[in-house]
Amino acid sequence: MLKQLPDQRAVILGQYIIETKSTVRAAAKKFGISKSTVHKDVSERLRKENPALYAQVKDILEINKQERHIRGGMATKLKYEKIAEKKVKYKY
Repeated sequence: MLKQLPDQRAVILGQYIIETKSTVRAAAKKFGISKSTVHKDVSERLRKENPALYAQVKDILEINKQERHIRGGMATKLKYEKIAEKKVKYKY
């Protein structure tokens, strides 16, 4: 889906992450590329191509990194709530 040159792709990804406050995983899914590619683009290529944009993206990714344990805990909580709902639903 995103077949531009790597430097152009890095700028597009950076802009997307800033506009949506997206995670690397969410950006990868949106553009149909791997998390590794997104990370390399925004951490290496974007630094060279557009340092100002890189600084903004870096700040957002740092916030995401600090919050990831909370997201993981919420995902686990939802998982077990769904399992509990199924048990109640199928219990006679």
